Amino acid sequence: MSSNGNRADRPNVVFILTDDQGIWAAGCYGNPEIRTPNIDRLAATGLRFENFFCTSPVCSPSRATFLTGLIPSQHGVHDWIRDGNVPPEQEMLVEDEREVYPAVAYLEGKIGYTDVMAQHGYTCAISGKWHLGDSLHPQNSFSYWYVHQKGGGPYNNAPMVRDGKLINEPGYVTNAITNEALKFLEEMEEPFYLSVHYTAPHSPWINQHPQDIVDSYDDCPFKSCPQEAKHPWAGPLSDRCLGNREALKGYFAAVTAMDIDVGRILDRIEELGLREDTLIIFTSDNGFSCGHHGFWGKGNGTFPLNMYENSVKVPFIVSHPGHIPEGESTDALVSGYDFMPTLLDYLGLPLPEGENFPGRSFLPLLRGESEWSRDSVVVYDEYGPTRMIRTREWKYVHRYPYGPHELYDLVNDPDERRNLIDDPSQRRRVREMRQQLADWFARYVDPVMDGARLPVTGLGQRTRIGPQNCGESCFYPLEERQ
Repeated sequence: MSSNGNRADRPNVVFILTDDQGIWAAGCYGNPEIRTPNIDRLAATGLRFENFFCTSPVCSPSRATFLTGLIPSQHGVHDWIRDGNVPPEQEMLVEDEREVYPAVAYLEGKIGYTDVMAQHGYTCAISGKWHLGDSLHPQNSFSYWYVHQKGGGPYNNAPMVRDGKLINEPGYVTNAITNEALKFLEEMEEPFYLSVHYTAPHSPWINQHPQDIVDSYDDCPFKSCPQEAKHPWAGPLSDRCLGNREALKGYFAAVTAMDIDVGRILDRIEELGLREDTLIIFTSDNGFSCGHHGFWGKGNGTFPLNMYENSVKVPFIVSHPGHIPEGESTDALVSGYDFMPTLLDYLGLPLPEGENFPGRSFLPLLRGESEWSRDSVVVYDEYGPTRMIRTREWKYVHRYPYGPHELYDLVNDPDERRNLIDDPSQRRRVREMRQQLADWFARYVDPVMDGARLPVTGLGQRTRIGPQNCGESCFYPLEERQ
């Protein structure tokens, strides 16, 4: 390890991203049942966000937005990437009747914040889940590249990419991701950027996680995960998991096992004397429900796709002792599309020119300034033709072209139980929020990438969208849900 005299105004950055972690699935977010002492430790030394929204409630689109600062209708990733992660094997081409696409770099031509950081002297590394296509080849200026071949799968003997080769990694994948991150920390040069992208707590949950941790939840009442009556739109995951204590134990164990490894990373950063010079961010790609509202999953846990709070809100913690308030929280409404402008602003680096960025920097919050708020205090979300506009008091969900639409009074109905869309007293509100939603997206969408006209089903994206390649050919059909 060597240093180039790193300064506080150009700190190292560690970005820890989990997969399918509900905002409720951490002790510091008010859940006394789940054990997350290291996430809680990070919150105690940083700023916790109570209202941070992923830009799309499914993994790949959300991750693409974190990296590029663009919404799905700009970067073109509208669903989890099902094809194009790695080159298909020849025997797969012979045996599988469906068309299989070659490896596709879904963000080709898009500038990520790591590109900007690399241009300004940062060494950029990733260990864990990439899930933005062509996992074999490093992209967006990452020079250290250890990634999952796809987006999920078994936790033991997991499919990974090391040195440009497809391998099955022995052992528990959460540990493997951490081990590679620690290896980089031992070898890195400052300033550095490190992405640690866990697959936890994404499925599968049963017979996958350290048994002692699973067993430690034997007596948990799981009051934080009420197994409600099945939602009428619930998908097949709910059929397998709703009311299943083993699935609950596995989900909680996946979080706790991951938390232990977050502690390993924090400990090593402190041992290397880097804590005061390192900005640490902890978040998840999307939210998750484990029985809440009667389904298991995120935005595609139902069809029509949903925008429930548990799907769109994620934990978000930022820690840099001496520079960011410690042990505090903020209720400001912030989105994943604000992340890139904020990170580059914090580092004193420029936003790339020529892009129509929808987000804005929330750096004042990181400086402890309570007066920051976005225009109209509104955040937006999209998942294909399902779009959301949310204020502090109200949420409106619009599904193109035919609905069903939703309106919730979040002050009097925070659990979103009473859809007021047909309430005569709310007609004006619906009309105004619908127009505001339409106007905002019209300002930012790339017409070729516009999710409002795409048949996104939640069953996965086949390939990149383009002028000659769009519509049904890019997404898996709804019939596969049957």
